[in-house]
Amino acid sequence: MVLAMDLRQLQAIVAIAEQGSFSAAADALSTVQSNVSTHVKKLERELGTQLVDRASGQLTDAGALVVARAKRVLRELDALTADVTALSQEIVGTVRVGAIGTAARWLVPQLVDITPLRHPQLHLVFVEATTTGLGEQLSSGQVDVGVLALPGGGPEIRTIPLYEEDLVLVVPRDHPFAEHQSVPLAALAGIPLFLPLPGTAFRDELDAQAEAAGITLRAKAEMDSVRLMASLTFDRAGYSVLPAGAIPAYLQSSFAQLPIVGLPPRLVGVAQRRRGLPGAPVRAVLEILSEIIYDPDRVPAGVRPVGAAAAHPPIVPIAGPFARRHDESSAG
Repeated sequence: MVLAMDLRQLQAIVAIAEQGSFSAAADALSTVQSNVSTHVKKLERELGTQLVDRASGQLTDAGALVVARAKRVLRELDALTADVTALSQEIVGTVRVGAIGTAARWLVPQLVDITPLRHPQLHLVFVEATTTGLGEQLSSGQVDVGVLALPGGGPEIRTIPLYEEDLVLVVPRDHPFAEHQSVPLAALAGIPLFLPLPGTAFRDELDAQAEAAGITLRAKAEMDSVRLMASLTFDRAGYSVLPAGAIPAYLQSSFAQLPIVGLPPRLVGVAQRRRGLPGAPVRAVLEILSEIIYDPDRVPAGVRPVGAAAAHPPIVPIAGPFARRHDESSAG
């Protein structure tokens, strides 16, 4: 069976899913409600099934499946247009970048700084989430590129290692431990810590290493945000084991970062959906990300490039007001 559906029909059903009603969808598409209704009816007729429950305004199961596919089709068409436009050396489009909080802290300001200088017509949208949340958003197409902890992402996601960062115990400078250059993993058994939630990749790694050392970590509180752990630590509400990238340079005079002997560094990677080819806007963002990671003046202390980022130096020098190490001016 050959279907005669057109883009207006797909745009209409996606707009209803995103806006919640026919009238709101019409406003979003700058048209009238009768046109949206007509497009959806035609699509339902072609597919031979109801896509929207008119009584509740909600998508049916079939409607949800159609919307998921339609979003992919529309994204591929956007990428096609962007690729053709890029042939003229002008990269145009929108890239939705997701990042875990500790990476977003120092990467996002630099992307905001560099991208307009390199690609003035490239629009960035940033989403902060956990590694698990980013995997789900990548799979559903809510974000195009994710920076997340590895391993992570799920079967529909492909990942490439980007950098590794030390995990350090963070305590105020007046804490007795601050006099030491490092601490053994076993020493953490005596400290109540802010810890990630059980079941997260970060917590699983901490628990596995603690078990191997014959200790159990004590939780002062558990939370789903490493950035919140960092914020509470910097407010002197307690102590945390944090990735090195979570600690701004301007706080390092007030807080000691103690390497933990026996705790391996955390691996962070960049992730994309397995299906579909990345368009020119996404490739441009990936190139800038790689250049930032490779530049030692742009990464926080304790962060080191791995994989392709370490093997290939940037070709184009990065300029702009953030050319020095940015973590001096970004909050945790």
